[in-house]
Amino acid sequence: MGYHYTAIGDSLTTGAGAWLSGGFAPAYRRMAESRLRTSVGYENLGVNGLTSQKLLPMVQSDPRMRAALRRADIITVSIGANDLRPYTKAIADGSGLQGSQIPQVLNRTKGNVRQIVYNLYQIKSPQRKPFIIRMVGVYNPFPNIREAGIYARQYNAFLTTLGGPNYRVANIYPAFEGKERELLFLDGVHPNSRGYRVIAQELDRLGYMPLR
Repeated sequence: MGYHYTAIGDSLTTGAGAWLSGGFAPAYRRMAESRLRTSVGYENLGVNGLTSQKLLPMVQSDPRMRAALRRADIITVSIGANDLRPYTKAIADGSGLQGSQIPQVLNRTKGNVRQIVYNLYQIKSPQRKPFIIRMVGVYNPFPNIREAGIYARQYNAFLTTLGGPNYRVANIYPAFEGKERELLFLDGVHPNSRGYRVIAQELDRLGYMPLR
């Protein structure tokens, strides 16, 4: 039989910082094959630095992405961190002006992501075959900045309000909290190979219904 997996999103999807392991998506694909007991074809359309503002028009009108999403039985999305990170970094650097803009940026990001998920359902709903959408939550790369953690948790809570019964969120925040040195790459922003495996495990833990 076989299934098809399309991964879209930012540098978490591309696997930045993972050296040769490829990030969470290849690991999750292997886990899916094991759990589903069949082959899983794979397409990675991640883009380093991608924001929700840039992903939305791609989901809405990019022919290659829309075709890949139509083929997909499994979809993962990692998005939102690049929208928020410049502002949380401003707090870390002591620039209060940019930090004060985070509530507005967060609301704008939520609006974009809501539309992204809506468009995913528009693409998939006409098809009769089952599918799953898995959203990857965000962690806090600035553990010493209290506000950064607050906004990350708010965003993750928002993600859980979207989608239907075949949509679930991998809340990776608790897995990374307090373990940043173990799970982040040398840049202190992206996961290392171990961190990406944690993300894949959190996705796998969500199960694969209604695919099985």
